[in-house]
Amino acid sequence: MDVPSQTLVLRDRAGRVLFEARVATARNGPGERRHSECTPRGRHIVRAKIGAGQPLNAVFVSRRPTGEIYSPELRGLYPNRDWILTRILWLSGLEPGRNRLGEVDTMRRYIYIHGCPDEDPMGVPSSRGCVKMRNTEIVTLYDLVPPGTPVTIRG
Repeated sequence: MDVPSQTLVLRDRAGRVLFEARVATARNGPGERRHSECTPRGRHIVRAKIGAGQPLNAVFVSRRPTGEIYSPELRGLYPNRDWILTRILWLSGLEPGRNRLGEVDTMRRYIYIHGCPDEDPMGVPSSRGCVKMRNTEIVTLYDLVPPGTPVTIRG
């Protein structure tokens, strides 16, 4: 994943592109500190996959489906909610002192790759630290990657 270009690319072991999508990373830019609302850089893995079988636009709070289906009207009722939709790929850092353990732990910061409202722009930093994707694209990516898949965030 590349923060400057706001692009996620999934490659196979031979380097062939299997999937590519525009994303939206943190509005505060790249960074690893807890409470920074920045997107952490470096080497990670997909630690957990959450949301199998949920419908498009299913709303998650604290990694659990609420039973709600996102709509602009629902957004109007909860204007400050961080909209985490459809699927979650929970990331865990692999580099102690950079994105793992202590004040820089990606997993303890609850950094995900996840779906978001379709009206949210892609290619524009706008998240609270996570990597946001279109709902149909997160379903595709979710189905392509098993837990343990390496994720490198550059930027």
